Amino acid sequence: MHEGRQATQESRDTSSAPLSRNELHYRLRQQSLLGEFGRTAMQTRNLREILQRATELCAIGLQAPFVKVLEYEPDEKRLMVRAGVGWAPGTIDAVSLAADIGSPAGYAYQTGTPVISNHLEADTRFRTPKLLADHGIRRAINVLIEKGGEGKAFFGVLEVDSADPGQFDQDDVHFLTGFAGLLGVAIERQQADARLQEALKHQALLTREMSHRVKNSLASVVGLLRVQARSAQSQDVTNALQDASLRVSTIAEVHDHLWRSSHIGYVELADFMTELCKKLQGSTEGHTLHCHADSMLLAADHAIPLGLLINELVTNAVKYAYPEGPGDIQVSAREVDGHLHVEVSDQGIGLPEWFDIDQPRASLGFKVVTGMVRQLQGHLTLLKDRPGTRFLLDLPILSQPPGPGSA
Repeated sequence: MHEGRQATQESRDTSSAPLSRNELHYRLRQQSLLGEFGRTAMQTRNLREILQRATELCAIGLQAPFVKVLEYEPDEKRLMVRAGVGWAPGTIDAVSLAADIGSPAGYAYQTGTPVISNHLEADTRFRTPKLLADHGIRRAINVLIEKGGEGKAFFGVLEVDSADPGQFDQDDVHFLTGFAGLLGVAIERQQADARLQEALKHQALLTREMSHRVKNSLASVVGLLRVQARSAQSQDVTNALQDASLRVSTIAEVHDHLWRSSHIGYVELADFMTELCKKLQGSTEGHTLHCHADSMLLAADHAIPLGLLINELVTNAVKYAYPEGPGDIQVSAREVDGHLHVEVSDQGIGLPEWFDIDQPRASLGFKVVTGMVRQLQGHLTLLKDRPGTRFLLDLPILSQPPGPGSA
C-alpha cells in the first residue's frame, strides 16, 4: 500500500514540446497558486478553511470546475468528502466514496500512485463513482495526501474533476502533487496543534482539580484549628490558634480562586481581595474593614504571600489600633507605574515613637510580614500618622498571564 509514486494514465504521447505563451502562463499561474496556498496554510489556524481554500485554488490552477478533498475513514474504509467546489449542496461531510482500488480515488489512496483518467466512461480500470456520474464527470486526476511529520501517515486524496473534454497531463500531476504535499504539512500541523490543545486542557483540568482539593484540605485544617482554639486552656494558646487559622484560611482563599480562574495559575486581584476582606471582617471584633483593589491578574506565587501580608497587618490593627472600641481599617491595592502599591491603614492610637519596623522583633506576625516582603522583593514603609498608622507596600509583582493559546 502506498508503494508507487509514478503517475498511472492512459497510454498516450507524453513527449515534451516547446511551451506556447499560453502554456507558459498556465504553468506560471500554477506555481503562483502553490505559493499563495503555502502562505495561507501557514497563517490560518482553521483546518476547514485550509481544506476549502485548497480546493478553490486547485480549481483555478487546473481550470476545472470540480475539486474535492477526501479524508479516509478507517472504521468505514471509505473516503469522505470534507471540502470541495462545484458539487451539489449537501455533498460535503455527507457523501463518501469507496476506498478500494476499483475507484480512481481509492486506487490513489491504496497505492500512493497518482491517477489520471481522461475518459472515465471508457476506462476499464475503474468504475465511475455515483457522485461523479451524477455530475457528468468525464475526466479526473487524483493524488494521495500524505501528512507531514515523522513516519508515514496518510490523510486521504485530493481530486480534481471536469465534465469538459480535455486532457490532464503529467505536469498537472506535478502541480497537484505539490499542492497535496503542502496540504499534508498543513493538516499535520493542525492536528498537532489540536493534540497540544487537548493536552493543555487536560493539564488545566488537573491543575484546577488540585487547587480545589488543596482548598478543601486547608478548609479542614482551619476547622480543626478553630475547634482547638475553643477548647484551649489559656488565652494565649487560643489567640495563637486563631491567628494560625486565619493564615491557613488566607492560603485556602487563594486556592479557591485558582481553581475557579479562567487563567491557570492566576487570580483576579479585585475578586480575591474582596473575598479575603469579607473573611477577615468576621474576625475584626466589631471593627469596620474597607477594601478596594484594582482589577488585574496576579500570579498565585505572589497572591499567597500578599494575602498573608494583608492578613497580618489587618490582624495587627484589630489587636492594637483601637484599645477603647471599634474603628475603621482601610485596605487598598493599586497599580502605580508597573508596581503594586498596597496600603493598610487605621486612625487609631498609632505606634510608639520608638517603634522601628526594620529592627528584629519577637512577634511572629511581624516576622511573617518581613518574610513575605522579602519573598516578594518588595519594600515596606511605616508612616506614623496622627492619628493612626499606615503600612505602605511597594511590590514589583504585576503579572500577566500567557498570551493566546494558554488555558
